[in-house]
Amino acid sequence: MKNVLLKTVDTIGCAVIGLSAGYLALAMGAGLLELHRQRAKLRSQGDTSYGRPHLGRRDPYHLYVLVPCLNEESVIGTTVGGLMGPRTTVVVVDDGSDDATGAAAEQAGAAAHAAGQQGEVTVLRREPPHARQGKGEALNHAIRVVRERVAARGQDPAQTVVCVMDADGRLSDRALSHVMPLFDDPRVGGVQLGVRIRNRRSNFLTWFQDYQFWAMAAVTQFGRNLTKTVSLGGNGQFTRLCALDSLGERPWSQSLTEDLDLAISLAVRGRRLRTTAHASVDQQGVSDLRRLIRQRTRWYQGHMTAIGRMGEIWRAPRMGHLAALEMFAYLLVPWVLDLPWSLLFQYCLYWFLRSPDVLVLRGRPAAAVNGTRLRLPLNLLAWYLLAFAPALATSWTYLRRDKNVGLPRALLLGHSFVVMNYMSFLCAWRALFRMLRGQTGWTKTTREAEGVGVAAEGVPSAA
Repeated sequence: MKNVLLKTVDTIGCAVIGLSAGYLALAMGAGLLELHRQRAKLRSQGDTSYGRPHLGRRDPYHLYVLVPCLNEESVIGTTVGGLMGPRTTVVVVDDGSDDATGAAAEQAGAAAHAAGQQGEVTVLRREPPHARQGKGEALNHAIRVVRERVAARGQDPAQTVVCVMDADGRLSDRALSHVMPLFDDPRVGGVQLGVRIRNRRSNFLTWFQDYQFWAMAAVTQFGRNLTKTVSLGGNGQFTRLCALDSLGERPWSQSLTEDLDLAISLAVRGRRLRTTAHASVDQQGVSDLRRLIRQRTRWYQGHMTAIGRMGEIWRAPRMGHLAALEMFAYLLVPWVLDLPWSLLFQYCLYWFLRSPDVLVLRGRPAAAVNGTRLRLPLNLLAWYLLAFAPALATSWTYLRRDKNVGLPRALLLGHSFVVMNYMSFLCAWRALFRMLRGQTGWTKTTREAEGVGVAAEGVPSAA
């Protein structure tokens, strides 16, 4: 009975390891293929500056930028100033802030006008009990105002694009000249940009977040461009207004990841979701572990809750089979890979520490491995490749994505991914327990004050 149980666990372990490795390899490989198709290189946008997204813009679209805010006085001014431009309306939703967020946004708009910038700024103030009901509710409030403005101005919803930005977000220079033409395809409903961490040099945690976003998430998103199922995020997210209108009066849900929920809603209606390698958005990284765990727990919970929409995806008549399969696989990741691997990794580590021969000599005589001298080196090599092979691939990717990272740091961050997995394990299980207890509330991630006019890596912004 014991042997049967061990064989069963071994089989499950091999399956999970195989699925994890296969999924990562397929996603990264598809991303590299898409980069080639877009005639871009891995280091595209690696050394860009941020704050002048309207440079080179020649599109005919009207742009409305929604910036939901709660106590963002320290960062909102720079964000608003950087978003101002031709045919652009910035709508700041002050969701019941205790500080001077609204006033700072209005002052930034006035300063931009005084400097000769085009565009306008509107501040919407939400008061309790309607305020602080979640990001989705703030966005639904803003979209009603946008629809009224579009109708009053006689603008075509199909020629109107809605951008969602975080209060600390900044679009890369010339971003709109690359994003807006994607909407020339009437089937495109949304575009999501890759994310850089602006304060990545602050400490190890911020460096690690940049490595995750820039070397892994962004590249795999390029791969999802092939199936037109790019996952939307809450920062640097663009959607066509008529696509939002097709979702009803309240396009954003109360999900903890309202952006992922929106992506599913658009995809099942046949809308294509795209990204580009030639533009990006930057934001602050979370610089302390406790806040990072809270943030990632919320992300996990929203992602895991979205599993309830599987049936909707499979039944969607306007969604292609490959697109449905890709989105199905993406929604399964925390359930099929993260949670099982959090247990199986410990099982594999236990057996390796107990019997180092288990990886190479499992079920075979020691003589089968050229004598005893090679047993320990081969087992160490097998353990290293099993645990760190993905780290080597992503370290190389990060190094190619940003020439300023350097080989030692790229290798360190890649190898630390295995250790930082324990944070992911913790967040996944916390999210599961919150779901079982019916907890859906969340605490907003707080920002840190920055120097005025400072863009990525300390480069002054021209905004």
